[in-house]
Amino acid sequence: MFERIAELAIRRSRLVLIVAVVVVALMGALGAGAFGKLLGGGFDDPASQSSRARDVIDEKLGGETNLVFLVRAADGRIDAPAARQSGRALVADLKEEADLQNVVSYWDTKSPDLRSKDGREALVLARVKGHDAEQQENAKGVIDDYAGTYKDTLTVKAGGSAGVSYEMGPQTEEDLVLAETIAVPLILLLLLVVFGTLVSALLPLAIALIAIVGVFAELYVVGSVTDVSIFAFNLTTALGLGLGVDYALLMISRFREQLAAGASVEDAVRKTMSTAGRTVAFSAATVAAALAALMVFPQYFLRSFGYSGVGVVVIAALASLFVMPALLNVLGHRVNSGRMPWARRARSGARESGWGRIARTAMRRPALTALPVLAVLLLAASPLLGITFGTADERVLPEDAKSREVSVSLRENFNGNDAAALHVVIDQAVDKAPLAAYAAKLSGLEGVARVETGAGTYVDGRPEATGPGNAALGRPTAQQLNVVSTLTPKSDAAKDLVDEVRAAAPPSGTQPLVGGGDAELVDSNASIADRLPLAVGLIVVTTFLLLFLFTGSVVQPLRALVLNVVSLGATVGVMTWIFQDGHLSGVLGFTAQPMETSMTVLMFCVAFGLSMDYEVFVTSRIKELHELGEDNESAVVGGLGHTGRIVSAAAALIAVSFFAFGTAEISFMQLFGLGSGLAILIDAIAVRGILVPAAMRLLGRSAWYAPGPLRRFHDRFGLSEDGPAPRRPVAVNPQEKDSAGV
Repeated sequence: MFERIAELAIRRSRLVLIVAVVVVALMGALGAGAFGKLLGGGFDDPASQSSRARDVIDEKLGGETNLVFLVRAADGRIDAPAARQSGRALVADLKEEADLQNVVSYWDTKSPDLRSKDGREALVLARVKGHDAEQQENAKGVIDDYAGTYKDTLTVKAGGSAGVSYEMGPQTEEDLVLAETIAVPLILLLLLVVFGTLVSALLPLAIALIAIVGVFAELYVVGSVTDVSIFAFNLTTALGLGLGVDYALLMISRFREQLAAGASVEDAVRKTMSTAGRTVAFSAATVAAALAALMVFPQYFLRSFGYSGVGVVVIAALASLFVMPALLNVLGHRVNSGRMPWARRARSGARESGWGRIARTAMRRPALTALPVLAVLLLAASPLLGITFGTADERVLPEDAKSREVSVSLRENFNGNDAAALHVVIDQAVDKAPLAAYAAKLSGLEGVARVETGAGTYVDGRPEATGPGNAALGRPTAQQLNVVSTLTPKSDAAKDLVDEVRAAAPPSGTQPLVGGGDAELVDSNASIADRLPLAVGLIVVTTFLLLFLFTGSVVQPLRALVLNVVSLGATVGVMTWIFQDGHLSGVLGFTAQPMETSMTVLMFCVAFGLSMDYEVFVTSRIKELHELGEDNESAVVGGLGHTGRIVSAAAALIAVSFFAFGTAEISFMQLFGLGSGLAILIDAIAVRGILVPAAMRLLGRSAWYAPGPLRRFHDRFGLSEDGPAPRRPVAVNPQEKDSAGV
């Protein structure tokens, strides 16, 4: 197959490039509308109890409150005549909005719970109509019209889930632009350092551009038929830049190496495709397999990263396999044009490189070199002992975000946080007496400030004598009880309250559904925990099978999996130390909170896939030398001597694309970017450079073991970087290899 692709690139290179330009233009036109198709949220399991409770509320009770207006008197108390008059006018205007329903305010109900303790602020609660994208657009229109100063007497801030989504979307776009602005110039600079020529340095960016534009088009199509998270863009750009550069680096390096050895342009293209091309295809398969596991989760936030991740891997690989050889064939020796001054300096041979010497030291003294590295990695992983998990809320936004300021005020200045209430839904008719008894029972639970029903409000097990209750909570066919607590949202105590409410005996013959933010957190964590074994199992099985097909050994896949677990444990441990425990929060500007469950799973899958990418790069060359008859030490030293610089350069380049998201204002994107970048560097330096050669030394000849039947299976169906192993070694002049630039 790779030989046929090479011949196509040689004989029809200009046609291939013309088709590629047309396809990219079409994808760009299609992908331009992708932002309008994607959604915020997506952290909940649609089949969970909390999601079903929300569905009942939407269907029978007018929908959950998702928009909170915090109204503050510009001068004096909220009950002053001018403020009261403006407040009533504001509520009247909001009730006229076609996109809002269930508008409830302090001025309507006179409920002291909707007025701040100092009397300067009041709340207006509402439901934004619509579903997903329509709801987001409706919320934007309402917030744009009313947030800010109203009639010179009130200041209005928007919060609730609609307010958070309103601010999170634009912030995501800003973070994306800033990350690209930082990453692209840095990557170009590093490519100039690595390749030493301008033309070679620009080619990987062309592949990355194709990958990014292609996935934007894919997200437009997928977003038109199913829910896709807006944060998929961030993974698309980071992976597109990283993998586009990664694969192109390997292809260009092998092509320049062949030219430096005296091969013709056509033969160099053929050799590049049969070696580096095969490795790119196999590496892409391992990365895609890890990211595809995200699709087993019911949350569309995680599934979205599976869609975009697999898409960007496939498109980057296809561009590298079809467009890159055509470009190389057209450019020929001009690939070395625009030489940088430092490129003239001689480099030592690959086998005598620094990576080769490190590998030789690790092979000869495995305990002395590997044990300190393992100790450091285990120390880095130690914060995992205290890890806790949560879901994204307004705290992922900067402290000056308006929706976050609303949440802080609700928590600190009001008697209970209405926006964070638990919603208990009974999807049938209920008599008044058992409903009242149930509400009274719930109001007596520790941490509950009050329970609001359609018939009245209950505090400390007794009905409150202030009004008839919220009529919107009661319908002939359904009842809703709002359990308002004084607990910090997403805290352990708040999660315990969810369990207590669900355990409370309901009215006879009913099966209440408990929803709300804290219930969604409990259900989301449980859902991810239920599916995690399946996702991990799929990753392990597919990785094992792919590496077996590539190496012919059952030991090599096990060795790779064990070392990956160690490096990923260290990465997640460091991120826990930073983002959960709060270290470096002053430098990075985030609020410490439990690890975001979905983002931690995502980071694991991305980092695992990319580490397998480098595993294939290194193992392929070691295996090639092993099959040429070299002993274990020589094969490992030579393999790392050949690939160490490529792997370290590729790791640095892809890490830059992830580290750029450390500048994001949304904290879980900082977590994802910094964690993924750190995982890549740990894998490329500590694992590939030291732990792999030390493990290979300890394993010895058994590193290539496979039972007889599996060995015969691999001989027939297995893959290798260079196809069938040659019968005799091929001499390579180190000085000729030096002139290739990598």
